[in-house]
Amino acid sequence: MAFFSNWFKFTSRDMAIDLGTANTVVYVRGHGIVLNEPSVVAVETLNGVKRVKAVGEDAKLMMGKTPDSIEAIRPLRDGVIADIDIAEQMIKWFISKVHGHRRFPRFPEIVICVPSGSTSVERRAIRDAASNAGASQVFLIEEPMAAAIGADMPVTEPIGSMVVDIGGGTTEVAVLSLRGLAYTTSVRVGGDKMDEAIVSYVRRHHNLLIGEATAERIKKEYGIAQKPADGVGATIHIKGRDLVNGVPKEIAINQGQIADALAEPIGTIVEGVRIALENTAPELAADIVDQGIVLTGGGALLKGLDEELRDETGLPVTVAEDPLTCVAIGTGRAMEDPVFRGVLQTA
Repeated sequence: MAFFSNWFKFTSRDMAIDLGTANTVVYVRGHGIVLNEPSVVAVETLNGVKRVKAVGEDAKLMMGKTPDSIEAIRPLRDGVIADIDIAEQMIKWFISKVHGHRRFPRFPEIVICVPSGSTSVERRAIRDAASNAGASQVFLIEEPMAAAIGADMPVTEPIGSMVVDIGGGTTEVAVLSLRGLAYTTSVRVGGDKMDEAIVSYVRRHHNLLIGEATAERIKKEYGIAQKPADGVGATIHIKGRDLVNGVPKEIAINQGQIADALAEPIGTIVEGVRIALENTAPELAADIVDQGIVLTGGGALLKGLDEELRDETGLPVTVAEDPLTCVAIGTGRAMEDPVFRGVLQTA
């Protein structure tokens, strides 16, 4: 990756990490984003001993294609750590990839974002993983706050604004004002649930079993939140295993069918936004009418999702300039800029 052409220039140790269910993005103080790779670890078991074989992009390429001795693991599920040992190894690997094997006078200070709805146990697991990976001090920041800072929203002013951060495992809906979350809700629906919905739809309607990687590619390239005007849209050919005959098979589906498959997870996200709006104080709600809703996260890239939310809420909806890295950029700014330092949590 071009990100790493300047490794030797990195003099800063401190970093901000968007430890996402789907991707991990690392921001180094004074250098910006230097790493963006899938949150996947490939573990090889030889003679009963487990060792990390690959992390990130290399590990993701192995998903669904590994022999019995190798397992491709995603250590985070629904925005929180599901396997703390593997997550710790992944964080160590990313720190090593960014900083190499150089020794510093002190270990880095690390800021990690967490879902607003995560429990104290889940937050402690994230903090412990980062500490064991070599951090001297670990700060946490809630994802919607980081997303809002990264999207240049007026979080420090007495103005109500709403952000909807659609990640791989969770969708964070929050109303912010004066460096705080006036209201927040976390819906455990995101890009992963959309992939699962596509897999389920194809299996149910076409008796074809497809893998997660194929479902993700369909979502990214042809996913659509609203049915096309003609009800059909583009046609896609996909390959998988025929559940009737047990042999590989290729079928064709269209964007109208993909929209049907995604209707349930998108409906859950819309409902989460509705609940947040219903629980917003009147003065803040008045500001949101003017400010609108800002979408961040990888899910914001789903075609037509902003239009669907606009139709359902009647409010202006915009997609952040760089939704994929918004949270990481906001986490980095919170680490660097004293104006935002108050949003960081130590416990």
